[in-house]
Amino acid sequence: MKYLNNLIEQDHRFIKQLTKPGMGFFSFETAWRTLQGYEVMNMLRKGQLQGVAKGDVRGQIALVAKLFGGAA
Repeated sequence: MKYLNNLIEQDHRFIKQLTKPGMGFFSFETAWRTLQGYEVMNMLRKGQLQGVAKGDVRGQIALVAKLFGGAA
């Protein structure tokens, strides 16, 4: 069980580094959406999303545009 906990903590190390400078969120909603964005981008970078390959840049751009409301 310790092994699985270490894997989870290692996976969230990246998120912890990003959130330290942004600890001054004004609302819960802002913090929630920002953390969701960090998580999605980290998963995208690591190739953990179904339907988008790790090296498929065009697919990644299309997914980000779809999720965050941009134009691709």
